[in-house]
Amino acid sequence: MTHRMQALASEIVRLQAELDQEIERRRKVLGWTLKERIVEFEHGVAIEHRRLRTGIVSFLARSSLATILTAPVIYSLILPFLVIDAWVSLYQAVCFRAYGIPRVRRSDYIAFDRQHLRYLNWIEAANCLYCGYVNGLIAYIREIASRTEQYWCPIKHALRITDPHRRYHEFLEYGDADGYRARLQEFRRRLQAEPEARADHPQPGGGA
Repeated sequence: MTHRMQALASEIVRLQAELDQEIERRRKVLGWTLKERIVEFEHGVAIEHRRLRTGIVSFLARSSLATILTAPVIYSLILPFLVIDAWVSLYQAVCFRAYGIPRVRRSDYIAFDRQHLRYLNWIEAANCLYCGYVNGLIAYIREIASRTEQYWCPIKHALRITDPHRRYHEFLEYGDADGYRARLQEFRRRLQAEPEARADHPQPGGGA
């Protein structure tokens, strides 16, 4: 990685910290705090949330026919996602242990907390559970895949990649044959030295 790339990476880290501080200030404005993965709302805020909840009948009446008819198609995807979840978890349990790669902890990526929001009816809460699981699962799988790529092929592509994973920017440049032969084991050792669980962005859980 060049000095310029290192400087840009450091700037990204600085901006992420600044963003986290701004998010924390926004939490206080919205009247909630996070303590040991448990969300707590101020009493008045929780009452207002319950007042804003839409009843099931009204919710369905406002939904388009297309939304109602496509809902079973959307939810049918839960079956392949469950299979992928189990298969990828088995993969890292077997292969990561064999390679000495720290395993990815699912709870760092999959969070179930939105159903506790009082302004959601049970259909909206179910939708949030589904979306939280699927998007969290994709992030979980992506982290497993990125560790696999760092172990076996830490090389950038010649073509531009949209939204690459967080490890990609440190990979070797495309065409750097000497670097690949000289540094592949370094990438593997660095990966193996990572902690078992990542908690850079702990996810909340609990009730209002």
